[in-house]
Amino acid sequence: MTGCGEKTISKAELRAVTSEVVAAAQKATQRKTEITIRPELQAAKGGSAGRLAADDIYVTLTDSAQEPQLTQALLGIARRHRLSAGQSVSGGVVRFVYMFNGQRTHTIHVVLPLPAHAPSRAAAKAGAGNARLAIIVDDLGYDRGAADTLLALPFPLTVSVLPHLPLSGEVAEEAFRRGDQVLLHLPMESLGEGAKVEEVELRVGMNAAEVESALAGMLETVPHAVGVNNHQGSRATADAALMEALMPALERRGLFFVDSRTTAATVAYVAAERSRVRAASRKVFLDDTPTREAVLAQLDLAARDALRDGVAIAIGHPHAATIAALSEGVPRLEARGIRLVFASEVVR
Repeated sequence: MTGCGEKTISKAELRAVTSEVVAAAQKATQRKTEITIRPELQAAKGGSAGRLAADDIYVTLTDSAQEPQLTQALLGIARRHRLSAGQSVSGGVVRFVYMFNGQRTHTIHVVLPLPAHAPSRAAAKAGAGNARLAIIVDDLGYDRGAADTLLALPFPLTVSVLPHLPLSGEVAEEAFRRGDQVLLHLPMESLGEGAKVEEVELRVGMNAAEVESALAGMLETVPHAVGVNNHQGSRATADAALMEALMPALERRGLFFVDSRTTAATVAYVAAERSRVRAASRKVFLDDTPTREAVLAQLDLAARDALRDGVAIAIGHPHAATIAALSEGVPRLEARGIRLVFASEVVR
């Protein structure tokens, strides 16, 4: 490692540590683990990408018994390279943060195995399968604690991640590794005067090339996205020209579209059909009133829609009350014969 007088770690030294972490993970899991490395680049002047600042390393364990050996190995690597190492556990993920002279060099996300998503005994007894409900949770990417709690829930959720946030890539990667489905929560222009304007969003008047460029940049920050749903967008989704520019870009990538229906004037679903993009529309918002009781009532409304129509989509947000209501309410839905599915299973 660098000498005591050095204030930064070189790219070669950083990557040497990364190689040791990967080798330790392979040894602890008999080479049966899945490992992903996502480099973080420090922005240079003018906003262009600069030097390598840190590596985010994701390790998925196949057996919780592998974790103690890997933990000891990771702490040993830090000592050998004179790195300080912090350790935390949240939502079935053990995280190690390596630091050198106060600067982060690595975050290692060790994802512990969860039981496979499966209907509860009550659901199986009720013969679940005819009525399908997809629950999409929007606005992920801000709060790691909320994401951890959400991803630890033992049933399939579709997680929609906002792009270009500090935690966008991390949350998407961990959701994918926990067995949930990932969407890009695509920012779009809103009519509301008080609505937050995102730094990068689809706006009325953008041409196809501008839409393509914005979409490509967003998807770079949300790995494993298999579809998109709109974030805000009451003006954008009502604009036929903008939706006609967006849908071919989704079709080329094999992505589906879920219309969050933030306006009754939306033309997004029609535009998706015209471009042969698989699509669906939200039926119920779960947490316009973010209390446990209100969310449970909305879950019941979504259940009735699913039982009546065969399929339904409900959208919520990672509020504490919403997560608590999902934990309590989803097993009840399964007991009524409703099967929780991913959004990809209800688009058409």
